Amino acid sequence: MITKEVVINNQVGLHARPATFFIQKANEFKSSIWVEKEERRVNAKSLLGVLSLGIVKGTTINIIADGADEDAAIATLAELIDSDFNE
Repeated sequence: MITKEVVINNQVGLHARPATFFIQKANEFKSSIWVEKEERRVNAKSLLGVLSLGIVKGTTINIIADGADEDAAIATLAELIDSDFNE
């Protein structure tokens, strides 16, 4: 299991369209992946779960992955966030 802390910097945070991109990318991996904000942890492959965290611009989150492709999952999702979802 590995964890990476990232900051959401795109305009709308992890909401609607960016959340959909994030979830689609997370679903490309076999590993279990979670998003953690403060004390809440949700399945990164669940749109409702991710949206329920209310992640806005400037929020720090942890991405947690556990499984055979956990390294690739963390790297890919962190890169997507760092690119501000290509906005």
